[in-house]
Amino acid sequence: MTDRFWIKSYGQNLPDLPAEAFEIDAYRLFKKSLEKYKNETALIFMGVEITFGRIDACANMFAHMLLANGFKKGDLLGINLPNIPEYCIAWLGAMKVGCVTSGVSPLLSPAEMEHQLKDSDAKGLVTLDVLYAQRAREIAPRLPALKLIVAANVGGFLPKIKQVLGKLLKKLPSAEVGPLPGKTVMKFGDLLKPGAYPAIEPPGQLTPDDVCYIMYTGGTTGLPKGAVLTHRNNAAEIQIATKYMGWDQVRGKVISAFPMFHIAGLTFNTMSFYNGWTQLMLPDPRNTDFICQLLEKHRPFLICNVPSMYYMLMANPKFRALDHSQVQQCVSAAAPFPVDSQKEFEGIVGRGKLIELYGMTESTAISVMNPIKGQKKLGTVGLPLMNTDLKLVDPTNGEKVGVGQAGEIWIKNPMVMKEYYKKPAETAAAFDAEGFLRTGDVAVQDEDGYLTLVDRTKDMIIVSGYKVFSKKVEDLLADHPAVEIMALIGVPNPDRPGSEMVKAYVKLKPGFSGDVEAVKKEIVELAKAKLAPYEVPKMIEILKELPLTSVGKLDKKALRQMTAGK
Repeated sequence: MTDRFWIKSYGQNLPDLPAEAFEIDAYRLFKKSLEKYKNETALIFMGVEITFGRIDACANMFAHMLLANGFKKGDLLGINLPNIPEYCIAWLGAMKVGCVTSGVSPLLSPAEMEHQLKDSDAKGLVTLDVLYAQRAREIAPRLPALKLIVAANVGGFLPKIKQVLGKLLKKLPSAEVGPLPGKTVMKFGDLLKPGAYPAIEPPGQLTPDDVCYIMYTGGTTGLPKGAVLTHRNNAAEIQIATKYMGWDQVRGKVISAFPMFHIAGLTFNTMSFYNGWTQLMLPDPRNTDFICQLLEKHRPFLICNVPSMYYMLMANPKFRALDHSQVQQCVSAAAPFPVDSQKEFEGIVGRGKLIELYGMTESTAISVMNPIKGQKKLGTVGLPLMNTDLKLVDPTNGEKVGVGQAGEIWIKNPMVMKEYYKKPAETAAAFDAEGFLRTGDVAVQDEDGYLTLVDRTKDMIIVSGYKVFSKKVEDLLADHPAVEIMALIGVPNPDRPGSEMVKAYVKLKPGFSGDVEAVKKEIVELAKAKLAPYEVPKMIEILKELPLTSVGKLDKKALRQMTAGK
């Protein structure tokens, strides 16, 4: 156990949860909630309210469908859907019979999708009918392990009249679902028809050590890897985060733009089911007008988004004009959120409501979070949760660093993954001898225990031997009034082999109509005034949009590829 000096900053007495609390499979946690809240609304999707009881019954039918198609405990099901009710049904139904699920982003290219399904040994795939037509039909013949494909329609839970009108007006995308040689192909709606499959609880026997998910990393620095997460990992995440945030003391409606195929969105979903919250589902998270309608009508107490989504909302006058008094917490995760932007956001929703956190796929999402009772420090990702040991280590020599010094975050807690799927070398490299996970993220910890992220180890720029932490520079230069968001990368210095130069990619604020070259010069002057000479960008390129991953993180791998191709 490391020196957990940060517990003094919790603002309340939060002892570790006993290890026995995690000796349970995740489904048993949900089963209690499904029974307790069966008559209450679990999901609101495009105006349609769906109860926990109906989700449970549909998940039972889905589970029996899997059994009828030869699925057994440990078989993997890829879920290639946006946030629609069918995602929750497939996720829960697979869990009931001990199958493993893996989120598959609908934004993946056919080649990327094929890699993930092949790497995970997927036996089944749930996808949209349009994705079936566009991608699954193409790649399925090259996936011999894939036996079952279930195709959903995005409007499957809407009333028939809305489905018909939506298709006629082309507001609901759809495509034909035809057969494939050697594969069982079915429509999601057919398996939920009365009498198609039993709606009773299926047989199943789970243990805490059984694998629950194989969730793939973002792949921002290389090929995505499958993080193997057990039921114990999930039981720990659900219970520890709920206790830390006091989420078990509050009921109501919640909203998140995080996709469920990503660990952040999946965790938001599991927290909602465990605590009996009503999720306001967003099939299209970029439709900020629709989000504003939901916020105005349903007044959720909790909002959870990536910073890029908060930027989009702040750019919508409708969001600024809303009454946000009902909102208690606005959680921000998965990417940096500059302090000035945080202050602007809190000026809209209310002071003290923004809560930054830190997590990763390999740790079942949340490991560090600003406290609910203690001080919330804007610009920090907060304090390590209970049951968590954490240390910061110099990535160049492996030595532990002190307070106020930058070091790679190493963590150990019951949420940390079992392994990378079928990758023993990568797994061994990810852990130290004491079982600490090397996260690849660099942070500074202050005397109160709050962590401030400064970079990814692979994003660190080395200029003539000096370390440039990109987040520090990005945050400072984003203060320029014309800059909306900025991303730094290192490019090889042709005059100094082994050294790099700092290059800045910039997206300007909407409506900017000034002199772009003047802005570049002003950014450089701002950098010279506030940064060391080696931190000053030597190149600045203005882009209309910066590349983002499927969950809204800045995609620096794409920027590096873009730069290398020039």
